[in-house]
Amino acid sequence: MDVVPIRELLRDLDLRPSKALGQHFLHDQKIVHRIAELAGLGHGDLVVEIGPGLGVLTRALAARAGRVIAIELDARLAEYLRRQFAGTNVEIVHGDALAVDYAELTGGQPYQVVANLPYSVATAIIERLLTGEHPPARLVVMVQREVAERLAARPPDMALLSVAAQFYATPRIAFRIGTGAFVPPPKVESAVIVLERRAETPLPREEHAPFFQMVRAGFAQRRKQLANALAAGLGLPKQTVEAALVAAGIDPGRRAETLSLEEWLNVYQALRKQVHHAD
Repeated sequence: MDVVPIRELLRDLDLRPSKALGQHFLHDQKIVHRIAELAGLGHGDLVVEIGPGLGVLTRALAARAGRVIAIELDARLAEYLRRQFAGTNVEIVHGDALAVDYAELTGGQPYQVVANLPYSVATAIIERLLTGEHPPARLVVMVQREVAERLAARPPDMALLSVAAQFYATPRIAFRIGTGAFVPPPKVESAVIVLERRAETPLPREEHAPFFQMVRAGFAQRRKQLANALAAGLGLPKQTVEAALVAAGIDPGRRAETLSLEEWLNVYQALRKQVHHAD
């Protein structure tokens, strides 16, 4: 059967999708299996699923992976899933994906995240996973289409989220999904994005905070030219910033969304040298 009877399941369980939790249940089995296949799972792999809902994707993951840990915030659904997956290779954790210690959850083992993320917290979850102490090797996640496009954006359509995602991972949009694949249908289209974590980040960990402080300053006043935005955001003389931009090969009149990750890294290094020289 290509369609899971989600409405009947919800009725039998006397459950209504929670607007507060952003619950939209995927019922198209073809899409479910397509997502599971994208992860390229083997029987030795550990998978973390966030927001398993009624367990439709969970079942497909369990058939492919060695072990699945599914984190569900809704206590009613967590209890239902525990009954459904009792005695299997699936562990149900009733908890908040934004508060879970992933190193502790996985026992420090390598893992992937495969999930239909709740749209209201999808960006926050992705950021936490990518920047945490024990990040996944790969994320295969369904998100709002606009979020997926920002994650995988290229100049001149970059955003702070684009720079952050590409600093830690290599994102690519796998496919897009219409609203009819869900119960209830969301008001926005969706997309599945794959984020392959980089073996090494472009800068050592102690430089992550100052690098993103600079990038945030650039995007804080998007209508301003980059030299003005950085000078205002970082509290530096405009001539210092302009000199750094020229040294990095960047026109000071450009705007933040036109810079690639590589260009931001060049600006960071040039700005450090310029500030050090000024001191």
